[in-house]
Amino acid sequence: MSEENNDFAQEAKETVNEFAEGAKDLVGQDNKKVLAGVLAIIFGGFGVHKFILGYNKEGVILLICTFILGWISCGMVNIVVLVITVVEGIIYLTKSDKAFYNTYQVGRKPWF
Repeated sequence: MSEENNDFAQEAKETVNEFAEGAKDLVGQDNKKVLAGVLAIIFGGFGVHKFILGYNKEGVILLICTFILGWISCGMVNIVVLVITVVEGIIYLTKSDKAFYNTYQVGRKPWF
């Protein structure tokens, strides 16, 4: 049992060290905050900002809502998608670089 605790403690230390190194090197990391924010505002309905951040499932959901459900509802769903993506873009742009990186790139939070 002591060996299991040691393995768990070692794994936890490695995880903490990796996170700390990632947080320290934010300037050198590939922070996609501005790109994702601007694309969310301009091309939000196409889900481009989701694909940029690596959220492929969410990007496909936005595409389906824009094209298929938008066509069925005569554009009413597109208005909802537009509002959601503009709000998302504003949230992306107003977060600090560190908060954005930790929330959306490290933490993998797909919506808002």
